[in-house]
Amino acid sequence: MKFVQVIPTYNEAQNIPVLVRALFFHAIPDHHILIVDDNSPDGTGQVAKSLALEYDGRLSVLHRQGKEGLGKAYIQGFKHALDQGADVIGMMDADLSHPPDRLPALLNALENADVVIGSRYCPGGSVDKDWPAWRKGLSWFGNTYARTILGLPIRDATGGYRLWRRSALESIPFEDSRSNGYVFIVELAYMAKLAGLSFAEVPIYFAERTQGDSKMSLRIQVEAALRVWQLRGIYKNKSFD
Repeated sequence: MKFVQVIPTYNEAQNIPVLVRALFFHAIPDHHILIVDDNSPDGTGQVAKSLALEYDGRLSVLHRQGKEGLGKAYIQGFKHALDQGADVIGMMDADLSHPPDRLPALLNALENADVVIGSRYCPGGSVDKDWPAWRKGLSWFGNTYARTILGLPIRDATGGYRLWRRSALESIPFEDSRSNGYVFIVELAYMAKLAGLSFAEVPIYFAERTQGDSKMSLRIQVEAALRVWQLRGIYKNKSFD
């Protein structure tokens, strides 16, 4: 079973070597990593290129011309993974917020689901203990907001730590998404719901990044809030099953 982990990057030169080594530490059979870099000014692409030489045949890099956004990075990565014959396709942040040591548990859960989510909000899941109350509240509200408006049958609708069966990803028109920020992750979950796919959630501890700068901004949060409402109209009366 070929497993390709798609990891978009932008200015993650400090984090990506640590993440790659942590992922490969678990020696998951036929596990491959695909880094999709948006021409990072800090040299992430070159770091990834060096790692590809170190892990010959197990790590590859897509170098894009500029910062085109998370959604487009994942779309290109998904297409590449499917073209390379992936049976399982993974999604993961590059900043070490998603714990690599939970990956075996996510893979086990995929035996009984189409999509598995590393969840901050299912029983046993949590966010960084040092987050201030306002940030915990904002994260919880954003997630609850998306879940409620779109009727998603999952506890963590905004979490980007996911595994997909090949058949599940091929059953949704992910390449048609026009969401180019973090709301892309919500849109994928909504597509999966409309396609009648089954979900499983595995608890994770979502840690704060220790290196580099967060990509989250007020503009991105406002875009996501507005886009969630738009998704209801875009997919009204649609199903993919």
